[in-house]
Amino acid sequence: MVSSGRKTSGRKPKGRVGVLMGGTSAEREVSLTTGGAILKALHEGGVDAVGIDTQGAWREALDREDASTAFIALHGRGGEDGTIQGALELMGIPYTGPGVLASALAMDKIMTKRVLMSRGIATPGFMELGPDNYDVPSDISLPVVVKPNREGSTIGISVVREKSELSQAVKVAASHDPDVLLEEFVEGDDLTVGVLNDRPMAVVQIVTKSGFYDYETKYVTGAEEYRVPASIGDEATKKVQEAAQAAARALRCCGAVRVDFRGTKDRFEVIEVNTIPGMTPNSLLPKSAAGVGIGFVELVLEMLESAGEGSR
Repeated sequence: MVSSGRKTSGRKPKGRVGVLMGGTSAEREVSLTTGGAILKALHEGGVDAVGIDTQGAWREALDREDASTAFIALHGRGGEDGTIQGALELMGIPYTGPGVLASALAMDKIMTKRVLMSRGIATPGFMELGPDNYDVPSDISLPVVVKPNREGSTIGISVVREKSELSQAVKVAASHDPDVLLEEFVEGDDLTVGVLNDRPMAVVQIVTKSGFYDYETKYVTGAEEYRVPASIGDEATKKVQEAAQAAARALRCCGAVRVDFRGTKDRFEVIEVNTIPGMTPNSLLPKSAAGVGIGFVELVLEMLESAGEGSR
């Protein structure tokens, strides 16, 4: 297993930290939960921090609260796609997580796949539709996963096993984003790995009744079981951790990111890279960190330590 290689310094940022949360994306409620958990952890870690909802005048709030560092707890568009990162750079405020390019790339599932494929990192086969043509080839192999290209938390995603369901699935995905991704459905297990400052953490195996880790399972019911470490054997574990690290590097990520996989121990493929992972009670990044002995507060503090890395 790849070691966590922890090297926390206990260094705290100068001045107040503004935790940016909420926003206007489809993942607003999840973001508010994530932001609340992060804010609580910062306070427990002795950091002067304040929560700021970006649905309002967040730039003015940062100034009013005299916040010198931003902890981004936003999910989806407007927070995870490079836009707020660019605004913070123009304001001269260091922020947590990856920079503008990495954030924009990882938010775009099609571009992520192209980058991964260029580096020889396994990812499921795919095709793209829209915005001018949503016709699905008649010879497409099923099952297939239909996704909005730029959306998170499995919003707008369908697993299609019957051709009669394809048209509606594409319509649902297109209602969230004009570009639609049709991705080969990979049989096997769902795995995820947190990568913290270029160090892969524990592999988490998600066991669900439906066989698909959807929004309801992520944020409402929770999975049937989370196995930490994953029961896939030492050799497969090492390969998955190395692939997670390689994927994060390929997209030029920094801070804390989460890389999702699906497959069997003979071959796991990268599904996506999350640059602002959830920090809710059911979230996977804290589980991955706990698997290598990093508690929630310690995880948040180390994420904060890397603020500013994304703009280098």
